Amino acid sequence: MMKLMEDEVFRAFSTYAAVVVVKMMLMSPMTAFFRFTRGAFANEEDVARKSPEERKKLLRTDPDVERVRRCHLNDLENIVPFVVLGLLYSLSGPELSSALLHFRLFVGSRIFHTLSYVGSLPQPCRALGFMVGLLTNVSMAYRLLSSVMVL
Repeated sequence: MMKLMEDEVFRAFSTYAAVVVVKMMLMSPMTAFFRFTRGAFANEEDVARKSPEERKKLLRTDPDVERVRRCHLNDLENIVPFVVLGLLYSLSGPELSSALLHFRLFVGSRIFHTLSYVGSLPQPCRALGFMVGLLTNVSMAYRLLSSVMVL
């Protein structure tokens, strides 16, 4: 493991993967923040100590809470593949400049996607953020498969 941590590409991957995983983890407290500030809870036990009238009012969906939840779900659908592909890609011996380009594009795209989604920026902002991240993952997968393909 110590030898691996000396590899510049692996260290870069570890850094950028940690950034997007932490970003994804922060979506949970953001969802909680929106739930509390909007007074929109999903589960009966969340409002169990409230009066019956308050429960009816608080057990509801809120567009802002749902927006953050969808953004978090989109992170799960895109960051998990990045971590797997990025790890395998970094172990396949890519050039540092190529690896950095892939890692930076992906991380930038996910941050931009989140800002676009949560901030309700007009399309095609969110779509561009999503597509850049998706194409970055596809590019890493292609480079990985073309460098290690065994038939």
